Amino acid sequence: MAASSSLAFTARRGDPELVAPAGPTPRGLRRLSDIDDQRSFRFYRSIIYFYRSGGGDPARVIRGALAAALVHYYPIAGRIRELPGGKLVVDCTGEGVSFVEADADVSLEEFGDSLCPPIPCAGELLTLPESNSTVVTDRPLLYVQVTRLRCGGFVFGTQICHNLVDAAGITQFWQAVGELAQGAAAPSVRPVWARELLDARHPPRPAYDHPEYEPASDEASDKLRPGDELVHRRFLFGPDDVAALRAQLPARLGPRCSRFLLLSAFTWRCRTAALGYAPGDEVRFMFVVNGRGRGHGGRPLPEGFYGNALTFGVARTTAGELCSGPLSRAVELITAARARTMADGYAQSAADAVVLRGRRRFTTARTYLVTDLTKSPLHEVDLGWGRPLFGGPATTTLATFHMPARGGGIAVPMCLPPRAMERFAGAVRAGLAAGVPRAAEEDAALSKM
Repeated sequence: MAASSSLAFTARRGDPELVAPAGPTPRGLRRLSDIDDQRSFRFYRSIIYFYRSGGGDPARVIRGALAAALVHYYPIAGRIRELPGGKLVVDCTGEGVSFVEADADVSLEEFGDSLCPPIPCAGELLTLPESNSTVVTDRPLLYVQVTRLRCGGFVFGTQICHNLVDAAGITQFWQAVGELAQGAAAPSVRPVWARELLDARHPPRPAYDHPEYEPASDEASDKLRPGDELVHRRFLFGPDDVAALRAQLPARLGPRCSRFLLLSAFTWRCRTAALGYAPGDEVRFMFVVNGRGRGHGGRPLPEGFYGNALTFGVARTTAGELCSGPLSRAVELITAARARTMADGYAQSAADAVVLRGRRRFTTARTYLVTDLTKSPLHEVDLGWGRPLFGGPATTTLATFHMPARGGGIAVPMCLPPRAMERFAGAVRAGLAAGVPRAAEEDAALSKM
């Protein structure tokens, strides 16, 4: 299929309606955890799915399954309120979530065969404008748009308040919607609130350092500023590219270095060089860690927990050390940061740090933030039409994702100023050529933000 960067269409949207739980639900206030309500999560995360045709009206089926799922996940049908001191709670009102039906005179094939953020015309497939920061109180917590396409396929565009769920949590919810859409009497995984497990202690007493909440020195020297012209480009690293990078590591690191660590270290170096930081500038690599399956104050999170269980690992060094040193040095920095975040009680310590620092936003200056989605079930949500052609974030910003690609590759969407993007692409080519003479595939087209 052809590239899709020039695709243009307008979706014909119906009026938004509120979909309430299909049955009675409890009322009252439910506290969000101190991991949930940090200010960095006060925005709506977009997740978008593309499905082939399969019979039945997807809007009707999904609306009904959504109403049934909200009986079990009733806080999602409520509204967030802010208490004195900035504490967020969910008022379980049962008002419902926003739902929009739409139609578009476009086919799946016109989106291209390599869907990756930013999704072409994403604004036509989502209800809300994309934003990194917005008001989350006193409004629906979930917005859904089902867009039927000319070919019989459809796009399922969703936006949910990040204070309420993380990627694993919203995936669990959509899997429940899919099960109910296919005739199940109840979700196979029972939702569990249990937000108190990720609350700060009294008084807060962090057991670990949390540089993610420490201000960067001289933030004004950051090379990326609000309002900058930015371009998007996707970089695809196939198995041969990964092998070429792994060959640059010493024998003690090569076999046990994961693809995430390897590509993160490589792109961190390339991005830092492309942005042209001074040698003495501190630069950071920050990555998301899922706290499920580990202890939190001696208590593991129960199966079915759908709140934010994520923390952030941070590797720090100077731009000069990072760019002049070998690839193995960057790998070692990220490996050490990851080991710290895997310690028992780290999430509890992070909750303490969030409260102690006034729920401030995490630091973004001279920081490269990456989320690994290569093993996430986000890509597998079946609403009754089989696995999606694509399931993942609709857009990317200065933060990015590692996403699965065809042939066992990994796609890394990048968002940078135009000249920095050119330098980044050159650094990628040069870095891969240092292992074997082969460059990563890249999308030929650039799309302005």
